[in-house]
Amino acid sequence: MEAKKEIIGIIKDMSGSYAPYNIFSDWIQLCAISVQNACCMIRNKVWEDREQLYIDTARKYKDKELEQFARMFVLLGDALEEEMTDVLGEVYMEAEMGNKYTGQFFTPFHVSELCAKAGIDLAELPETGRISLHEPSCGGGGMVIAACKVLHDAGFDYQRRLDVVAQDLDWKGVYMTYLQLSLIGCRALVVQGDTLAEPFDRRRTDPARIFRTPAYMEVLL
Repeated sequence: MEAKKEIIGIIKDMSGSYAPYNIFSDWIQLCAISVQNACCMIRNKVWEDREQLYIDTARKYKDKELEQFARMFVLLGDALEEEMTDVLGEVYMEAEMGNKYTGQFFTPFHVSELCAKAGIDLAELPETGRISLHEPSCGGGGMVIAACKVLHDAGFDYQRRLDVVAQDLDWKGVYMTYLQLSLIGCRALVVQGDTLAEPFDRRRTDPARIFRTPAYMEVLL
């Protein structure tokens, strides 16, 4: 997958001034905020706070470096179009950011796909109507992507019929999941928080902790 390799190469080239982990974390945050705020018709406090977070993060980088971030976002879309897989999780691991110091690792996609095949009973899916999928610890979104792939390969139109709620305590996981589900056209709410202590509630969960994919907001990306 050439696009994925190019993303890793750009991160490594930029790592003279910044740690790869910080480059990756800032990149996905900036991209996620850009996509979400571009989809919002109403500029409320949540929109303004996210925009300020974007500005504060972007200030650390030169214009040419921000252009590289934009380039990586295009490459991410290319990679996901080439193959539906956990591209960001693979980038994170292959760029050697998953180690005992960061304390975060991502499940290999073939394992996620195997779990999705074992867990989804295609014969039991209704022929019409919507179905729901809840992922309480989404990480980078690999398990949800795997479920979408299994459904797609079986001829099931996940973009029109699947509703996803994905939650994770780590904002990095939220941003990763949000970006990838946005780019594969999945209708999803991606929520930051502890699923056990603070399960998602449409009426009570702080809107600042919720990212809605373009498909959920019925916006073309």
